[in-house]
Amino acid sequence: MTTWTPDSWRALPIQQQPSYQDQALLKQVEQQLHRYPPLVFAQETRDLHSQLGQVANGQGFLLQGGDCAESFNDFNAPKIRDTFKVLLQMAVVLTYAGGLPVVKVARMAGQYAKPRSSDLETINGVSLPSYRGDIVNSFEFTEAARQPDPNRLVTAYHHSAATLNLLRAFAQGGLADLHQVSKWNMGFVESNPLKDRYQNVAQRIQEALRFMEICGITAQNSPSIRETQLYTSHEALLLNYEEALTRRDSLTGDWYDCSAHMVWIGERTRQLDHAHLEFFRGIHNPVGVKIGPGMQPDDLIRLIDALNPDNTAGRLTLITRMGADKLADKLPALVRRVKAEGRTVVWSSDPMHGNTVKASNDYKTRDFEAILREIRNFFAVHKAEGTHAGGIHLEMTGEHVTECTGGAYGLSEHDLGKRYFTQCDPRLNADQVLELAFLIADTLSASRK
Repeated sequence: MTTWTPDSWRALPIQQQPSYQDQALLKQVEQQLHRYPPLVFAQETRDLHSQLGQVANGQGFLLQGGDCAESFNDFNAPKIRDTFKVLLQMAVVLTYAGGLPVVKVARMAGQYAKPRSSDLETINGVSLPSYRGDIVNSFEFTEAARQPDPNRLVTAYHHSAATLNLLRAFAQGGLADLHQVSKWNMGFVESNPLKDRYQNVAQRIQEALRFMEICGITAQNSPSIRETQLYTSHEALLLNYEEALTRRDSLTGDWYDCSAHMVWIGERTRQLDHAHLEFFRGIHNPVGVKIGPGMQPDDLIRLIDALNPDNTAGRLTLITRMGADKLADKLPALVRRVKAEGRTVVWSSDPMHGNTVKASNDYKTRDFEAILREIRNFFAVHKAEGTHAGGIHLEMTGEHVTECTGGAYGLSEHDLGKRYFTQCDPRLNADQVLELAFLIADTLSASRK
């Protein structure tokens, strides 16, 4: 391979990029971002790398979730707080059920870009550039709104900085107190139509906290009770933005993409001889890559070796997105080959993207039962192969949207129009996400035995 630099990706082919009309303005914006402070710090990123190393070795579990695409218009404190809260609620259930530390990584503070299946969107015979996320253009279907605007890169930076500031305050300021989170879960259980299924787990968590208090372990004398660590992540799609926020660490001399603690490559941009792989191979962040049903074992090994040539635990997370009806057939051969070759990775399940369908009323949706089935199949494959099912990756929100069908409240296609707010892909709502946590708790527990 050639010598790596933060801009060496520019000499290679690249997919899924907007076409900016004003290249001079784009260059100016990139230079402006390069002068801005980093959004995250190298030591934080190394801490996450270490924790993901434990996950890769079967001693932890990765919970990654958040919006499909963050929105400038919906940017507000309650929305950030509600997603933060539901991530904590899930983490408490999964930690207790699995007997493992849960590494919490949010799809927040930077998830503003989205790959698209086509460069153009056509409505009523009019074709305009596809919406690629608020960091690129606007969702409104007008010629002016759909033109890629370099200034949006700066807006995304400032929104990400403000989001990170609030997340850090929540994580360290008392909102993450385990007693509070446990009470939220009890409230969810009491109001859920299927509360008997979840009540046992919720009550046992409460009893464990009471026992700890009796032993003198309280929020006042144990920071780990009232504080938590939450890391950020996004798909690193716009490499000019990522390059502008890449910094050389003064302690180690290594390069880090300081736009987030963890970044991942999507299914559409993981070509071995293209720009995204070139950029990712040089940064020292933990990185992920999406793996679809078309992946072949030989190609996967080549991909792993390109991204993690030193086979370092915690460096690489493979995020499978195959669909509930395909995963059981496609995943075993990949897991078997990676294990046989001695490669150390985190295996995580994205049960969302492979289960997207169009409802009869033209809403794009996902069915809760299909999502749950893919997760359970994921665990079953790893148990059969003697490997560690290391995490889940969800598109979700703390809001009470109606974008995915199913769940205890029985959302149907007819309910989708009530609170369908997503600008890209359908998300699980707060109740569905917590229900999922309780339902997979037994699966996670069984996988540890």
